[in-house]
Amino acid sequence: MSSSSTFHNLEINVISAENLHLDGKPVKKDTFVVVRIDPVNYKSTRADHEGGRNPNWNEKLEMDMSMHDHFISLEVQCKIGSGNRVIGIARVPVSDFMDGYSPLNYLHFLSYRLRDSRNVRNGIINVSVKVKSMAGSVNPSMKRNLQPAVKGYNTASSSSGKQQIWGVPARDKNCYDGGVVTGIPVWGASRA
Repeated sequence: MSSSSTFHNLEINVISAENLHLDGKPVKKDTFVVVRIDPVNYKSTRADHEGGRNPNWNEKLEMDMSMHDHFISLEVQCKIGSGNRVIGIARVPVSDFMDGYSPLNYLHFLSYRLRDSRNVRNGIINVSVKVKSMAGSVNPSMKRNLQPAVKGYNTASSSSGKQQIWGVPARDKNCYDGGVVTGIPVWGASRA
């Protein structure tokens, strides 16, 4: 992660899949799931050797996801000979488990239709997702603008036990009004 990004720590439990086929025939064994957040951030489950077309993994994977990511990809694959073959892929919108209304550690149970390389339906995958924590770091160039948000709060816990709150002072008509901006807006090109 870059030093200026905010990220979320996720616990993704890859539970099971249903009705998997490969070349029109039911899958026999050796299926696993690759969870991809981006091309270099991915993890894999162990292979299910006995589940056939209805494999069970029930495997928890912890991953960090940038606040800029919009999808998580779930790729069900099968070991064939000396290589692996993709059976189906599901793209999970981040908004399905980070809707802004759910508290941290809220467990979302989700099921998605898998699609093969020809975009034909090929089974269902069942997962659960929990946002365990949100963390962030501040770009070093912004640190010089940070100030204690409330007067009387020290850079460490003071003898009175007050806790420090940091942020960029909020201004209204060039007058400091005591508020603080704790987030940094991100602008992007609009989609037509």
